[in-house]
Amino acid sequence: MKKSWYAALGAAAAMLFLSTSGVEAAYHFSDYKGRPPIHIFGSSTKSPTGLSPTQIKSAYNLPATGGHGTIVIVGAYDDTSIEADLAAFSKQFSLPACTSASGCFTKHKMSSKIGTDNGWAMETTLDVEWAHAIAPDAKILLVEATTPSGTNLIDAVDYAAKQPDASAISMSWGGAEFAEETTLDSHFISKSGAPFFASSGDNGAGASWPASSPNVIGVGGTSVTLDKKGSLTKETAWSGSGGGVSAYEKQPAFQKNYSIPKAGGMRAIPDVSYDADPTSGFSIVRGGSWYKVGGTSAGAPQWAAIAALGSDVTNATLYADKASDKSAQYFRDIISGTNGSCGYFCTARAHYDYVTGLGSPQTASF
Repeated sequence: MKKSWYAALGAAAAMLFLSTSGVEAAYHFSDYKGRPPIHIFGSSTKSPTGLSPTQIKSAYNLPATGGHGTIVIVGAYDDTSIEADLAAFSKQFSLPACTSASGCFTKHKMSSKIGTDNGWAMETTLDVEWAHAIAPDAKILLVEATTPSGTNLIDAVDYAAKQPDASAISMSWGGAEFAEETTLDSHFISKSGAPFFASSGDNGAGASWPASSPNVIGVGGTSVTLDKKGSLTKETAWSGSGGGVSAYEKQPAFQKNYSIPKAGGMRAIPDVSYDADPTSGFSIVRGGSWYKVGGTSAGAPQWAAIAALGSDVTNATLYADKASDKSAQYFRDIISGTNGSCGYFCTARAHYDYVTGLGSPQTASF
């Protein structure tokens, strides 16, 4: 698999920790560039080879139908074939059609002068197709930032946050933290009360933004194993899952109340998890070809769709549900696997860990 934005994150983090006497860090929001943590497994095929919506819904105990409001997908650059690809995906898996003509699908470009990018288009394909797969009765709004610069992505986030019928907002991108990130937390508060979701990263241990914002639900990664009948037999932490402790964000109340060990008063990441391993990846179709893809970018739109299936998915409710005596009804606790060699912070364990957070969903009713 190719390394993605975490290689840049490591270099940026090194610059940050070099500042030991109050000298302003060299890396700032103006340098930020979001990257989509997506990985393609193998070559393209003529038919699906990855997991199907039915298999994933079985693994996570999700309903076959449902969804309300609008799931907002925030990405970058223009995906010119997304509506046609969504139609092909829906036909293959017997999902309801979701088109611009019916009002189910809408694409909003943040600029009339917007280019294309193959990597981001693959990410958009994954996000839109699988948000529709998990919550087929919800509408989808794709917001395309002009470029993946921090400024342009925040502009797209602001547009998403203003949508009055938004039920959830997905951000399948991330990058290294920066000193000014705490001043941007207010951007992740929506007019409708819709929760924001963001990928935690795909190159192992390390915190990233915007998943590090306390107003965002950070989604880590797992690896699932299915038997010959397609039923889940095992779910472990994925080695690529991002996670750790924020360098800048203070620990929010919902984590203080849960008493997360070793956080040192800072924001712990991720909050939840979802299948991300490309070897147990998802089927998507683009331009008539099928691909098997993975990455924590798959979990953000699908958790957003879970929010659209339910009614009260927030970080506060997620942590309260995990702390309850009925936690097994809400989460599969991921207790094995690692995402690096940093000991405690890289090892999955009971209750909460810095690789898979609270665990993977077992319901849409949080």
